[in-house]
Amino acid sequence: MAAALWLLATAASAAVPSMSVEVLSPDTLLPLCYPVENTGAAYPKPALPPVADLPIIRDLPDPLLGVTTFADWERKRNEIAAQIQHYGIGEKPAVQSEDVIAYMDADTLVVKVTVNGQSLWLRSEIHYPTVGQPPYAVMIGTSMISLPHQLFEERPIATMVFHEKQVNDYGQWGPHHDRGEHDFDRLYPHLVANGAYSEWAWGLSRIIDGLQQLGPEVTKIDTNRIGVTGCSYAGKMALYCGAFDERVALTIAQEPGGGGAAAWRASHNKDSVENIEKTDYHWFLESQRTNFSGDNLYRLPYDQHELCAMICPRTLLLIGNPDYRWLADDAMLVSAQAAVKVWERFGIADRMGWSIMGGHGHCQLLEAQWPEVQAFIDRFLLSRDIPTAHIRISPHIP
Repeated sequence: MAAALWLLATAASAAVPSMSVEVLSPDTLLPLCYPVENTGAAYPKPALPPVADLPIIRDLPDPLLGVTTFADWERKRNEIAAQIQHYGIGEKPAVQSEDVIAYMDADTLVVKVTVNGQSLWLRSEIHYPTVGQPPYAVMIGTSMISLPHQLFEERPIATMVFHEKQVNDYGQWGPHHDRGEHDFDRLYPHLVANGAYSEWAWGLSRIIDGLQQLGPEVTKIDTNRIGVTGCSYAGKMALYCGAFDERVALTIAQEPGGGGAAAWRASHNKDSVENIEKTDYHWFLESQRTNFSGDNLYRLPYDQHELCAMICPRTLLLIGNPDYRWLADDAMLVSAQAAVKVWERFGIADRMGWSIMGGHGHCQLLEAQWPEVQAFIDRFLLSRDIPTAHIRISPHIP
């Protein structure tokens, strides 16, 4: 297995064409975040052929194919986003600023989104730090923050939780509505086939809309320093939220499993892992399973390393736990090693890292991993001079 995974990662690396590329000064020319949700919204959608017309791609698709300048990457990033929405999770619709109204109810951010005459409400309490001065950086937990609270206690970072059930009343546990019955569906009845990850990414973006609209004088939050994190199915959620909103400076996806960072091709036909045929299809388009099961997987025009790469030039930390085979962390390592080539292309490889270590429970971060998480938080949310280039740790996976 190790040899096969190495070949996949090597193939992804070798596929990057050798060419003269634009050399950038990363800290001055490539920002850690952007003031808008999607800088490439004006790019036309790429061709999205029927599945039968898609080429067979055995190795990981090359995210840098045709990319020589950063402007090329902005275009390619939006092509990947369009493919992921069309074939994998469903459309994340754009929202006009005038359709969002936000206000503070004590320390709770309240956001009302109105589309097609229907309204959806989001509420999220902001927990402010006891150190430092506003405006504060903020870490938003998708469903919750499973990272140890000690990582935030002595840092000037606010925390808040994006309550995903406010969007579509679907969570990992307990009763839930089905497609067509969600609050999101009232606003977008033509998107009832959507998977939850497109809808949750949409909802997180509306929370950021609210923070931007009110501004730091009202919220005490610096919207240039937003982090997103989650674990397990919410680790996937954090990854999709960070990938699909360029206002997020730092994404920490903790144990996200298959459908998150783990490459579908690297987990294909593996026993006891979350692969494209064995995941929760509330989360994805049902057509993904229909279209890409079996050897049709190789017609999928992207893979999850490209979801990760969409975050470039912003920052990404992947956290794994190989004790839980279901999470397919060997496939996540393949994906990470392929995705980091995009950051490397633009001279900012220290903005992407991973820490895959066992010896702890699911979503219970090993204390030995705290320094890696602290380094990313300190550098990319607090602008501290902390090295991160060394954070590529996978001692239990060859």
